[in-house]
Amino acid sequence: MRSVVIDAPGSVRVDTRPDPELPGADGAVVQVTATAICGSDLHFYEGDYPIAEPVALGHEAIGVVVETGRQVRSVRPGDRVMVSSVAGCGHCAGCGTRDPIRCHSGPQIFGSGLLGGAQSELLAVPGADFQLAAIPDGICDAEALLLTDNLATGWTAALRADIPVGGTVAVIGLGAVGLCAARSALFLGAATVLGIDPVRRRRERAALMGVTPAEPPTTAAAMELSDGRGVDAVIDAVGSDTTMADALNAVRPGGTVSVVGVHDLQPFPFPALPALLRSITLRMTTAPVQQTWPQLVPLLQSGRLSVDGIFTTEMALDDAAEAYRAVAARSGDVVKVLLTP
Repeated sequence: MRSVVIDAPGSVRVDTRPDPELPGADGAVVQVTATAICGSDLHFYEGDYPIAEPVALGHEAIGVVVETGRQVRSVRPGDRVMVSSVAGCGHCAGCGTRDPIRCHSGPQIFGSGLLGGAQSELLAVPGADFQLAAIPDGICDAEALLLTDNLATGWTAALRADIPVGGTVAVIGLGAVGLCAARSALFLGAATVLGIDPVRRRRERAALMGVTPAEPPTTAAAMELSDGRGVDAVIDAVGSDTTMADALNAVRPGGTVSVVGVHDLQPFPFPALPALLRSITLRMTTAPVQQTWPQLVPLLQSGRLSVDGIFTTEMALDDAAEAYRAVAARSGDVVKVLLTP
């Protein structure tokens, strides 16, 4: 099969690898029909994470089941499915909450070296009854792909931000996750969502979705909006030292900072005393993907929540190197790339 791999920072290619084998009696093999590049994939591309050997990339995939183990009950060959980007064993009490982050064996992420990469023609999926869900009627490919990661992450970020109805929220970073978080915050009752990004075209794109655009730093925009008090909540979809420090300064006393941006491997110098004196709540998480599906699928089917405009570009899997260069440029024209094997 063909699979997108990275050998070194900035060095992405399409490799030919052996077809994956069925990963146990509870597993499945999925033929990938669409996959995508996530902002967190750039941590490998830009050298934030070490690469000891070629890594098969990608953790967002939808496709068709081609083989299942004898214990799999929820899907069968021929079913169109979405694959949760975060995997759990599917059998423990933690996974019983539908949150793979709580898996007693520890969560795993596709495309990080431990499991196969989703930017491939075929993907081996352990714990298929937990990781896979049939794509519901009325859900298009783009929506299904976003349900595997970005929309689930943005939605969770907004839920965990304690947004008061009629409140103010700042979203840092207007990539796919940030745009999903902004739309979720508006849906959950925020009166004003500040969209913070240094790229003008990204701010313009967010403005079309009802977001109030602003340039960084977040603190300056938040203080101007709130007459110096700070916004009720900040969602950080970037996760760098700069953005997290900015978020903690921009939120009002008693407010919440919700971080879903992926940090690098270096420690963050957390300002503990100011956060304590201002009674700031800090929450950090990757998405409990499976837990979000019962909430998000009906909202998408009904049209109450829209993800139109999140995907900006579609390319062939063989053009992955070009696609990664385009995503890494962080322009306003290429926000989210869909890859088709």
